Amino acid sequence: MAKGKAVVVGGLGMIGRNIIQALEAEGGWEIVGLSRRPANFETKATFISVDLLDNAQAREKLSGLTDVTHIFYAGLSGGVEAENVEGNLALVVNSVGTIEPNSPTLERVILVQGGKYYGVHLGPHKTPSKETDPRHLPPNFYYNQQDFITELQEGKSWYYTMLRPEAVVGFAEGIPLNTASLVAVYATVCREMDVPLNYPGPEAAFTAFNKFVDARLLGRCAAWAAQNPACAGEAFNVTNASGMRWCNLWPMFTEYFGCRPGVLVPMSLADFMADKGPVWDEIARKHQLKTMAFSDLGDWGFADWNFGRTWDTILEDTKRLQYGFTEAIDTDQNFIEIFDDMRAARVIPAG
Repeated sequence: MAKGKAVVVGGLGMIGRNIIQALEAEGGWEIVGLSRRPANFETKATFISVDLLDNAQAREKLSGLTDVTHIFYAGLSGGVEAENVEGNLALVVNSVGTIEPNSPTLERVILVQGGKYYGVHLGPHKTPSKETDPRHLPPNFYYNQQDFITELQEGKSWYYTMLRPEAVVGFAEGIPLNTASLVAVYATVCREMDVPLNYPGPEAAFTAFNKFVDARLLGRCAAWAAQNPACAGEAFNVTNASGMRWCNLWPMFTEYFGCRPGVLVPMSLADFMADKGPVWDEIARKHQLKTMAFSDLGDWGFADWNFGRTWDTILEDTKRLQYGFTEAIDTDQNFIEIFDDMRAARVIPAG
């Protein structure tokens, strides 16, 4: 029996493609991905190439979507800054706001948010963060997106569910906002140049407690939430349920990539990796790696934020566990599995 017709907004992103893969693994779904570029991974989903910042183009290209039952929103406009309201609101308005009036069969909208909902980007905040916590002083584009969806849903028969992951660990080609890729590329460059794998942040960041989330787990959680009647109108934090500190992971990274052990050397990777494109080109030539632009392998400003965050960031998972999504992943193993996937895809050297 068919489960429905799902539209995944941001289908090429790390979150979007893992939602697609989770739905395909379940079977029974007709899947449409929305992105600006064609699909660059193996999938049976149909992709519509559309610039969702262009309202007229969105209305033209999405007009044929008249039988959608589920919309999964995992888009991002420009950077991850919470104050980037205009572009990120436009993506929701031009996707969900365009499809919804033409699809009387709509049952559920899944809106993927993130830890910035709780102000994790601002500095020390209330931990553990819970779904009932109040908003911080805006701007925050997650608030604008949620308010739009809330108003759109009023008086309708469909419902929405919000998922709030923290930093997502996974790999997607061409997606530079990727913690695992940042570690892998930085470590590979250090090994190639025969320098220690120093931790590029302060001691407080090295020992801070965080909870990340595996992209595959998040995809499966989105598929679960879309089909669970009890999730209607609810918000759920989503992490691996396993915490981590960089100080515990760093020796494992050093061993995995065969690097010289390092120490704490606070530095800006945005500065120190800026000229390493030629080094990576040589690594790619030597190991016959897949040809990729160095800029697509990592956003080093994002790395500076990841490795420089000196406060704990703990999203409480209890609610999603109580509602029935009980999957957990060891974060140490999570990183190793993603590194292995990157090796298998010939994105980083095999050893």
